[in-house]
Amino acid sequence: MLVALIVAASILAALAAVLLLLYNRLIRLRNKTDNAWHQIDVQLKRRYDLVPELAAVVEGYALHERETLELTAAARGRAMSAASVGEQGPAEDGLTAAIGSLIALGENYPDLKANQDFIKFQKELATTENRIAGARKYYNGAVMYYDNARQGFPGNMVARLFRGSFPDRDYFEITDPADREVPSAT
Repeated sequence: MLVALIVAASILAALAAVLLLLYNRLIRLRNKTDNAWHQIDVQLKRRYDLVPELAAVVEGYALHERETLELTAAARGRAMSAASVGEQGPAEDGLTAAIGSLIALGENYPDLKANQDFIKFQKELATTENRIAGARKYYNGAVMYYDNARQGFPGNMVARLFRGSFPDRDYFEITDPADREVPSAT
């Protein structure tokens, strides 16, 4: 009887240790995913700050392009107000297209194309786009590892046991293939 009690206690202790290890692993992966999203958010904020400055430079040269400037401002507003990762992807696609249109104005206005501020903002935006792409890749990788741990056995049992602690995470995807291009810095 004593041996059976010791064996049962040992099995329970082992199960509790495994549960604790799996729970802590899921917590680490969830936090890594959250941190990865915050890194994207930092780069998006940088992008949002650059857009009005670029628009101001363009506005000085292209007074007849009011519609492009308004579309860019509206796209920036939609991107900044996106409430979830699922909403952020399409909103960012729209902003990327609007920025592309803004930069394309340089082709129609040679003085603008030669403006040092315009060139500087083009380069900063291209650098920021590259950083966003890197942060997006890291975030999506973190989501994949989190999902694998949460959905695979025995992690799925732990995630189910602590339902509210391990919610689904969306991938940050590009929805329009044309938006996969980085704006030119030339």
